Parts: sequence; structure tokens; C-alpha cells
Amino acid sequence: MQQNLKLTSFLSFSGLLMVFAFLIGSTPSATVAQTPEETATPSATRLSDAFVAAAKKVEPAVVSIDAKAPPRESASRRGAPTGDPDDILEFFRRQMPPRAMSAVGSGFIVDPSGYIVTNAHVVEGAIRITVRLDSGEEHVAELVGLDVETDIAVLKISAGRDLPTVTFGDSDRARVGDWVLAIGSPFGLNRTVTAGIISQTRRETPQSSAFQRFIQTDAAINRGNSGGPLVDLDGRVIGVNSQIATSTGDYNGVGFAFPSSETQVVYRQLRENGTVQRGFLGVSLDSVKTEYAKVYGLNDKRGAIITDITIVDGPAGTAGLKAGDVIVEFDGKEVSSALDLIAKVASTKPDRTVTVAYLRENGASLDHRTVSMRLGTRPPRDTAMNLNTPTPMPVEKADEVGKPFGLTVEEVNADQAALLRSEQAQGVVIKEVNPRSFIADVKMSSGDDALERGDIVVRINRQPIADSAAFAKLASTLKKGDAVVLHVYTPIRGGRALRLKVVQFTVQ
Repeated sequence: MQQNLKLTSFLSFSGLLMVFAFLIGSTPSATVAQTPEETATPSATRLSDAFVAAAKKVEPAVVSIDAKAPPRESASRRGAPTGDPDDILEFFRRQMPPRAMSAVGSGFIVDPSGYIVTNAHVVEGAIRITVRLDSGEEHVAELVGLDVETDIAVLKISAGRDLPTVTFGDSDRARVGDWVLAIGSPFGLNRTVTAGIISQTRRETPQSSAFQRFIQTDAAINRGNSGGPLVDLDGRVIGVNSQIATSTGDYNGVGFAFPSSETQVVYRQLRENGTVQRGFLGVSLDSVKTEYAKVYGLNDKRGAIITDITIVDGPAGTAGLKAGDVIVEFDGKEVSSALDLIAKVASTKPDRTVTVAYLRENGASLDHRTVSMRLGTRPPRDTAMNLNTPTPMPVEKADEVGKPFGLTVEEVNADQAALLRSEQAQGVVIKEVNPRSFIADVKMSSGDDALERGDIVVRINRQPIADSAAFAKLASTLKKGDAVVLHVYTPIRGGRALRLKVVQFTVQ
């Protein structure tokens, strides 16, 4: 039976990745027994020496972290023992005071005065953080700040002397195939060093935020490695070990480290301000894909489609941008995708005035426009209003007109029609998505299913849809291999509003 790999960032009670691989050398063809010195090739010896030198350089600055979290509430104390011995023991166990929980992780010293970088998930919510140095000394640490978007935190200890530190390397120069080392405390075993290679760079994961593009390694990732350094063979830190893909909760050979270039930016802001401030537009976005470029006659697939103005009086809304606009430039730089725009905006200081170039549909053409706006401040993820969660609307039974694209659609009801009138559109509501059809596998950039029951389709390839018959007629004109762009509205905010989705796919 095939096992599904799950992405894990050992939240609170676990650790993170370590890179581990085996160096396999060629075997001499001679039958005469040889000593280890004779069988070791010069290249293997040099690589071994590089491992030794890098580990020796970094180890003194790597620390173990013990973070105590508030105790969980004890199990329900209601109910009396029934007379069964097991029930009596359970009853008394429930009366015992709850114990504080403990998370173990790793970190590394980046300033002689005692500043330490680790993962946010290692220390988030902790009531007491203890740091153990390579020398064995223990110090209580102060949480300077943490950033949940990048899973980076900064701690501070006072050791009364200058401490050994690491040197940051340039993660942008990391190459697939480069050897790397990881040092940390898997299972509480401090000063553990493992080796591996870089499997990929700029890797997105299902659990990553818009600000996380990881260095992937064939890491032996185990509990307690979270926040430890990933270093090159010159002993420079190029990443912070942060996530793993696993089917067991432990090592499966796929690990992810947050790049050092972004880590340094976050570290500086956390040290100076205690928080990370990022620019903010107040929109939801999706990327232009091949199908959208074909349907709209664009020369290439670049740009970020605005799917919703999430803050009406935010920077984008105030500047007059609307759902359906495609942002192609930000502050004079081309925008390749939604994630690229998010990164550009986030790396720009709030309150700065920028120029945005965008495309707006105007009949059969796309007008190229520009607008200036003053960026806002991105709200923290844990305090942002979650008003855009899709809310399925009731779908009434109706006569089916056919199943183009594997979709069963029907006329909109009175409530849906009222919402559509506010969007100046007509459409049909999706009653069912055939799970065996190709369209059931179409995903949005977020990884979510593109179409769901209750979604309202208003246009196919720029053509408006008045009713179910019109939908079936337009869909019937498309053949295998044709590019399709659907404009779809998803009910949100308890069904009181609609959010645009631009669904792009090729007919199969």
C-alpha cells in the first residue's frame, strides 16, 4: 500500500531537519587486501577534510533550545469512579495537576553579545526558554521577536562574555548538488553533524507561506533539529532547517531550509523592532497561466490577477484597482506571478509610494494603465481577518442541461442573482463536479480545487453566460487542447459577498 508523504514542521514538540547522506566511493578492483589509507582516494580525503573543517568552524556557535509551554488543561474531572480498578486509577490521574509541556530545538549564535536565530515554531507560546551552549552552560533566553510568515525567531542570552558566532553565506549562490552539513540536536543529541547535498533551490511546499522558498536537501530530519543551521563546506550558514516531508514523522530524505539571504533580513527587523513590517496592497491574487495568455492574446504568461479587493479602503482599493485587473509591473519591475508580486510588495517598506502598471479588460481589448499608491502595512497572519473563507451556498434542485467539462450546472437562485447584480454579471451555479472528469483535477495556484459546488460561473473565454443553455452552448464549441479561462465567483463572508476566481485550464 502506498504511503502518502506529509509535510511537517515539528510544531511545539518537535524538531527539524538535518541533512544526511552517505558518501559511496568506488571499490578497488585488485584482490590484494589494502589498508584504509591505501583505499582512500585523494578526492574522498579532501572531502572528508572539508567536512571536518566546516563542522569545527560552526559547532561552537550551535545551541540546543528547550522551550517550556503552558500546561495543557487536564482531562475532564467530572464523574465518579465506578468501582472498576482501572476506572479508579483514571479518576485519580485526572485529579493530578497538569504538567508543563516542553519543546526541543536548535539554533545558532549570530552576534557575540548573545543573539540567536532559531525557528518560530520552536519557541512560539513558550513561558520559559533555556539555551544550552556548546560548552554545556545553560542560560535563560529572552524572546526578542518572531515572524510566523517565515518561521524565524530571534532570542537573546546574556553570557557575560563574547560568544562564538556563525558567518552567513550567500544562499542565492547555492547550487543543486552542492554538499552541505547540518548541525543540531536531534532527539536531544547535541553537537550532531550530518551531511548531504542540495536537492533543489527556491522550493515551495504545501505548508509554506507566500514568503517561504526553501533550499531542499536530502536531509536526515529528526525531532530536535528545528532551527539548526544548514552550512556549506566553507562553514557558512546558507539556511535554517525548518520543514520535512515525511510519512512517519521522522526522516524520509526530503527536508527544507529557509535561505540565509531572507533570514538575515528578518533577523535585522526582529532585532531592531521585535516584528517584521511588510508592504501591503489589500488584495487577493492569482497568477497568469498559459491559458489566460492565449485567451487574452498576451505575448507571455506573466502577471498577477487581482481576484478580490480584500480591504476596500486599502492601498489598491483606494487607487481604483478592481477584481480582474492584471498587475504586470510593480515599482518599475516586471511581475512574473502572484507570488513574485507578493514578494516585491512585502520587501517594500510600508508607507512608501509606488507605481503599479496593470491591464484592465475593456471590451475586446486590454488597456494598459498605471497608478500610484501608498503601501499599507501587512497585518500579522494570526490577527488578519479571515473573511475570505469560501462559504458554500445552497444549491436548489433543477433540471440538468448537460455536463460540459464534467460540470452539472443550474440557474442561479434569488439570493445568488442578487449578489451577481452587485457584480454586474449573470451566470450559472455549479451543482456538481464529476470526480472522474479532468476538471476535478484542476487546481488554483494555492493548491485548492479550482471549482466547487456552489461556485458561480459568469464567463467562458471572455464571453458572458446568461443561463445554463448558454453555458452548454459555449462549452460545446471548445475542443481538446483548447485553452479555457473561466471567470467564477465564490461566495464568501457567510454568503454575503463574492470573490473572483480566474480558473485556467486546457480541455482534455
